[in-house]
Amino acid sequence: MWTSAWQCDAHGPVAPLQGIRAPGTAALETLLPQARVPVWIPWPLPAGWVVTGFAEAGDERSGSLAVAVALSGPNPLGGVGEAVIVAEDPGIGLGARLAGLEGPDPGNGFDSGPPDAKVRFDGHEMALWNLDVGRDRAVYAGEALADWLWLVFASADTGMLMCEVKSLRDLRDMRDGGVALELPYGAPSPFLGRVLAPREEPE
Repeated sequence: MWTSAWQCDAHGPVAPLQGIRAPGTAALETLLPQARVPVWIPWPLPAGWVVTGFAEAGDERSGSLAVAVALSGPNPLGGVGEAVIVAEDPGIGLGARLAGLEGPDPGNGFDSGPPDAKVRFDGHEMALWNLDVGRDRAVYAGEALADWLWLVFASADTGMLMCEVKSLRDLRDMRDGGVALELPYGAPSPFLGRVLAPREEPE
């Protein structure tokens, strides 16, 4: 009764999903000071790929406890592919929602076998496991810097690009005197808008 946190009848205190930010330098500069988790981007980007938007969960009290960076570019098998890379505190659920999962996290046992992919950050390798989520997307999940790391590709064919994603950069480093990246921007992500659209309440 006396808390200022956002509340869910089913799950208690939650980090609220904020509106999707359009791609652009102004949106990124607004997001970075609020981010309490890495703002990941594959770097270098796959050829022809651009940044197509940002999403986050959290409020002015907590800061952004989950951050998603949307990307778009050529699908290896033809047409246009989309991808979203997410960093989040455990239990937030932004990555799981983009992956099409019911729970807030990848689920028990997802990492029981050898990893399906690895990416590097600051000289360290981070393991990722492929989750079987159906034919409309490919999903890789793992842990990085004590947070969940998700890479969600739409469609599933676009997941072939995982072999090209070798390393990540944390865009927060730009505000701490790191080398500024010249990010290419494109039109707003249809996938991000479709999956994160407000859900209708059951009658």
